[in-house]
Amino acid sequence: MSVKAATKRAPIRLSAGDKVFYAINTVFLTLMAIIVIYPLYFIVIASISDPDAVLGGQVILYPVQITMDGFKRILQETSIWRGYLNTIIYTGLTVILSLAVTIPAGWGLSRKTIPGKKFWMIYFIIPMFFGGGLIPFYNVMSSLGLINNIWAIVLPSILSVWNLFMTKTFFETSIPDGLVEAAKIDGAGEYRVFTSLVLPLSKAILAVMALYYAIGQWNSYFNAMIFLQNENMYPLQLVLKEILIASESTMGGTGETILEQYRMANQIKYVSVIVSSVPVLCLYPFVQKYFSQGVMIGSLKG
Repeated sequence: MSVKAATKRAPIRLSAGDKVFYAINTVFLTLMAIIVIYPLYFIVIASISDPDAVLGGQVILYPVQITMDGFKRILQETSIWRGYLNTIIYTGLTVILSLAVTIPAGWGLSRKTIPGKKFWMIYFIIPMFFGGGLIPFYNVMSSLGLINNIWAIVLPSILSVWNLFMTKTFFETSIPDGLVEAAKIDGAGEYRVFTSLVLPLSKAILAVMALYYAIGQWNSYFNAMIFLQNENMYPLQLVLKEILIASESTMGGTGETILEQYRMANQIKYVSVIVSSVPVLCLYPFVQKYFSQGVMIGSLKG
């Protein structure tokens, strides 16, 4: 008998129960995939289909009477491009400041020797469950002079307690105490340990936190709706909301009938989802491995 034949593994024989189990799993996962994928697929085909066909329920598996009127209507608005720019600025600032706050705070909370660690844990946990409400929040922002200011969008978003605890867990499980002690024996101080040892070993959590904060800010519109009065400062999501509302209005003086406006508004709903999601969807294939790591990092323990 040759070595190749001797080392060849015999095929695994599945019992009848195993075959039934795998068959049920396959059917179940296929159904789950369809449930997740089909709504996204429907948005795409509905955005390029004739609005009457969509309203009539004719668009199910493929586009009907393809038209790009919805995209033309959206993209000819100069406010869309201004909203894109504003959102990119808000997202970039949020990611930079969030990393500058969350990563050092997570490292500090992960150290067993930090004074008052239990107090700081409780201090951060309380806001996760209790908030002052919208009116006190608005009053605080107003007293700080942040109404109609870019920082009204950025500052409230730079720290998520959940992300902070994810970061803390990562440091506790991924940075050995012995490695830190060895660096200190070699003469490194706390700052040197953090900048020269911890950060180079923390690329995964840095990427995950950057992605989480970026996506959160990209999809955010509520703070902008509350605190911004200048339309030139609106982020993309709020711009799309205003366009949709305007398209549904019968008082625009565009000469369109109520039925025409309703048809266009229905198509713009689907187009808006695509316009706002395309940047994230284009980015996802390059960073999907970090999302997978993020799920594992999020497996918090006590």
